[in-house]
Amino acid sequence: MEDSKHTIQMPRVKLGSQGLEVSRLGFGCAGLSGYYNDPLSHEAGCSVIKEAFRNGITFFDTSDLYGENHDNEILLSKALKELPRAKVQLATKFGIMSLEGVKLAVKGTPEYVRQCCEASLKRLGIDYIDLYYQHRVDATVPIEDTMGELKKLVDEGKIKYIGLSEASADTMRRAHTVHPITAVQVEYSLWTRDIEEDIIPICRELGIGIVAYSPLGRGFFGGKAVVEALPDNTILPHWPRFTGENLEKNKQLYDRLANLAAKKNCTPPQLALAWLLHQEDNIVPIPGTTKVKNLHNNLGALSLKLTEEDLKEISDAVPIDEVAGERDPDSSLSMCASSPQVVLNRDVTLPDSTLSTTQFEPILRYKRLSESGEDGSEMRS
Repeated sequence: MEDSKHTIQMPRVKLGSQGLEVSRLGFGCAGLSGYYNDPLSHEAGCSVIKEAFRNGITFFDTSDLYGENHDNEILLSKALKELPRAKVQLATKFGIMSLEGVKLAVKGTPEYVRQCCEASLKRLGIDYIDLYYQHRVDATVPIEDTMGELKKLVDEGKIKYIGLSEASADTMRRAHTVHPITAVQVEYSLWTRDIEEDIIPICRELGIGIVAYSPLGRGFFGGKAVVEALPDNTILPHWPRFTGENLEKNKQLYDRLANLAAKKNCTPPQLALAWLLHQEDNIVPIPGTTKVKNLHNNLGALSLKLTEEDLKEISDAVPIDEVAGERDPDSSLSMCASSPQVVLNRDVTLPDSTLSTTQFEPILRYKRLSESGEDGSEMRS
């Protein structure tokens, strides 16, 4: 087992108002199983996780969707065997089903909630899940029904805290009346700030924490190498912001941030993360990486102290109205939970069905849709 005495001191924060305490910076594990590029071996993936823990990160994020045949949870289970369980805060998710080919579906029935929880506990080799998210909200099932089953799992000790991912403010409010929501996971970064309009205010009102995924803009602010030449094995060119004229325009935003970082004697990803860390104490970013050097670089953001003037200068360097391209691919899909099929939210051409769900899943970014049920689900990613 990894000796916890080697863990360095890192700031810790209360995530939400229900008692969950986590490291100020978390770690998103999806990329270890090939989310944006080739997956790591379990041995290599465990090494990255253990190095994160040695450096004070105790909050790890996964999902039953990540990796082929739930590979990400299985990988994490191996790492957990070498870490002190009581010192780790583990978050996983349920609610998106992998079907045949590239098809995915959202499901939030009480029976499915319990089935997924039991399966994740078994794969992870643990007795309880610290934070259990509904990965995407199923608009065909009342959120009160889904939350009712999650509440039972809390009462049974199988999960400690409940979270939602990419939920609307109205859904969060309704869910919170059944059982307190501890955290909501949303995309938040210098070039994706729409949650400032409605999600952050309701989180303040209800005492809900915010877990920010893709805090470096899907790696865009992660370093000049990403901006200059995308790796051959990445699917990022499917995102509008990483293609053609959009990418050329967005490079100017990166250059502005890089210039500010040079003045602060730090790297662009450190400055981008520090900006996010300074927004609110109740916002916990979960950057992921497959490289230990990038992990150490990200950790450097914790030591940066920014003034209000600094924060404004950084925000002004990446003005939202100058970000070129939508954050989601044009082929965004809505998933229907009531029937095992993908329902297109617009006319799009599906890729060759020989692609696996694992290969194509990152391309299926989910926009927030109507909660009336007519679209099949509520998605905003």
